Amino acid sequence: MKIDRDTVEEILVTITRNKTRSLLTAFGVFWGIFMLVALSGGGRGMQEELQQEFEGFATNSGFAVSGKTNEPYRGFRKGRWWDLEIDDVERVASVPGVAMATPSIAQWGKQAVYEGQKYECNVRGLYPNYEQLEHQEMAYGRFINDVDIREGRKVCVIGKRVYESLFKDGGDPCGRYVQVDSVYYQVVGMCTSEGNVNIQGQASEAVTLPYTTMQKMYNLGNRVHVVCFTMEPGVRVRDVKPEVERRLKEAHYISPTDKQAVMILDLEAMFSMMDSLMTGVRFLTWMVGLGTLLAGAIGVSNIMMVTVRERTTEIGIRRAIGARPQDILQQILSESVVLTTVAGMAGISFGVFVLNVLERAANPPGVVETHYQVGFGMAVGTCLLVIALGLLAGLAPAYRAMAIKPIEAIRDE
Repeated sequence: MKIDRDTVEEILVTITRNKTRSLLTAFGVFWGIFMLVALSGGGRGMQEELQQEFEGFATNSGFAVSGKTNEPYRGFRKGRWWDLEIDDVERVASVPGVAMATPSIAQWGKQAVYEGQKYECNVRGLYPNYEQLEHQEMAYGRFINDVDIREGRKVCVIGKRVYESLFKDGGDPCGRYVQVDSVYYQVVGMCTSEGNVNIQGQASEAVTLPYTTMQKMYNLGNRVHVVCFTMEPGVRVRDVKPEVERRLKEAHYISPTDKQAVMILDLEAMFSMMDSLMTGVRFLTWMVGLGTLLAGAIGVSNIMMVTVRERTTEIGIRRAIGARPQDILQQILSESVVLTTVAGMAGISFGVFVLNVLERAANPPGVVETHYQVGFGMAVGTCLLVIALGLLAGLAPAYRAMAIKPIEAIRDE
């Protein structure tokens, strides 16, 4: 079929002959494409937000915490509270498959003070190798080092929110002294990490001390609140969990069958669960979007069938004066493709506009942390899908039009 000005005008006249019907038909395709684009972009943004919750944390990590015993054992009564000890770090580190283990201790509800400015914070005691578990993004200075641990220095690393509250005029805080519980600590670094995995408080709201310093300042002895560990490549936390539990129970006289005394938090399992959730969301997005789009395409096909029926005489006359069957086929398919393409492009444009508004609302001014948009490949694929649906929607009406015989069409008139 030759595409010229007359052909285009004929297509437009046919589509606009019944404006209300064409508009309602196009709306079905418009809404289907809009739902597909909006749900895909929204799902992408939600996935990025969930990933930011774990940002900076090693995905193959686990955490051991002591709990209340649930069974009596070797003379110890049921319901006994016990504490992890510094020796447990080595016990966990020596388990085959564990790459690194480090202790963590914390105190809550403390107050950091600097020149009259105060901030309610938590205080953490860590080793330098904790950075292998949770990446410390340093804006100023450095993180805790081995010399700080060995000499028990009174130094600290402050979180972003602590810094913003105590040093309102900005600038490098390193070298200044922050008071916590009547003890002055020299600031050696400021961490901007905002990870939301809450293991003994968020880094942004913490004052971090060398482990040995905090151990001494708060008279904690050998007590450890959490033993954090990471896995070697290819090894999962669930693979070593039984052996970690066995060694800790054996060292602290806990029944091997006690299910509550030792708690292992598997961060890797949380990541896997998040991946499964997002896979389900993506599948649901496509099911809803494609289902809605298919319903719109069926609507287009039905309306084109009605249009062909109304134009029986016109088609018969065109056949009588020499129009070939393929000319009629191309005419009907062209009308279907134009209708679905215009509606589809409008749906894509509106979907991108809505996602852009959502992206602006979800991010700080001038910064894009979460992308609520569809990729270029997705946009191109959606355009091709619209055209394909237009062709499919027009096939049945087109073949019906081809089957019209000129004599019968004129006689019916």
